[in-house]
Amino acid sequence: MSDLQKSRTSVDIYGQQYIIIGTESSSHIRFVASMVDDKMREISSKNPYLDSSKLAVLTAVNAVNDYIKMKDRLEQLENELKREKD
Repeated sequence: MSDLQKSRTSVDIYGQQYIIIGTESSSHIRFVASMVDDKMREISSKNPYLDSSKLAVLTAVNAVNDYIKMKDRLEQLENELKREKD
């Protein structure tokens, strides 16, 4: 483990309380939790009969999909910059 100072932050995600322990600031952790909560509520509004486990998995799939798209776009932009320098 790192020597960085860890903090405990209480968050509410989809009506459940969680304690998140990490080195990020509490405001960052709350922001991330808020985004997860928003995405869960968005998916739930479109699929109201999903149980919370399936809802959580679909939320994770959506988040990873968004991450992969952004990562691919970043690589594309980095390659374009590299070509411009050459």
